Amino acid sequence: MNAADRGHGAVEGPGAWQSQYEGRLQSMLEAAELAAAVTLRYFGGHGLDVEAKSDDSPVTVADRTAEAEFRSAIGRAYRDDGLLGEEHGEAAGSSDYRWVVDPIDGTKSFIAGVPLYSTLVALESRGEPVAGGIWIPALGEAVVAAKGLGAWHRASPSSPWKRSQVSARGELAKAIFVTTQIDSFSARGSGQAFEQLQQAAWITRTWGDGYGYFLVATGRADVMVDPIVNPWDVAAIRPVIEEAGGRFSDWSGVATTKSGDAVGTNGPLHEEVLRLLR
Repeated sequence: MNAADRGHGAVEGPGAWQSQYEGRLQSMLEAAELAAAVTLRYFGGHGLDVEAKSDDSPVTVADRTAEAEFRSAIGRAYRDDGLLGEEHGEAAGSSDYRWVVDPIDGTKSFIAGVPLYSTLVALESRGEPVAGGIWIPALGEAVVAAKGLGAWHRASPSSPWKRSQVSARGELAKAIFVTTQIDSFSARGSGQAFEQLQQAAWITRTWGDGYGYFLVATGRADVMVDPIVNPWDVAAIRPVIEEAGGRFSDWSGVATTKSGDAVGTNGPLHEEVLRLLR
């Protein structure tokens, strides 16, 4: 893989990403926008049927339809690439690339009509995420990133992309800590870790799921912690947090999306957060 394929070079902003990874970054933006738009067709509607999956988590026709649209768009453009999605499983590929999609991260928020759900999309190369994005369809915001090309935030569909940067806060006592669901800490036997983080931070809120990491990547929150995650929950998150200048890892401090837990911070607070989690 040459330097251009790795994503390096003087390329400014998503509008100039057409040639990167053989066009895959542009396709990521377009297919994710399509999936995000599908979710809006169902959001806030009455009588939305909700089913329970095998793990008792909820799923709707919106989840399945949005993912199907994404898979169809990517499948037409890159037939040899692998694809992993929360709702329709994994399709193996023969190339070095795999796409990872969570069409509605925060289905409980979506069902309740809370506009903080997200659409998450990642591009992996040889098993490592090299690009990703967090779309907040109901708010119109998005943040996208690619390895070596920075993180970029768009405040609305008609707004220009601008560099996204994490906060510079160096004290947890002045920081905003967000998480997805408090009882997830207890579910893995880490209830005390949540209490320690809550006591140490200035503000604690459950603006979690992909939106929590979105807040960290745009400098509005400083720490996001997930006690339990799946690969599709965080594949898009790692490049976004890292390219925004922050740090992403599992609870042991390893920069991976495959451990089943996750921490995203502005960087200076990372080690202190890990100590409390341990």
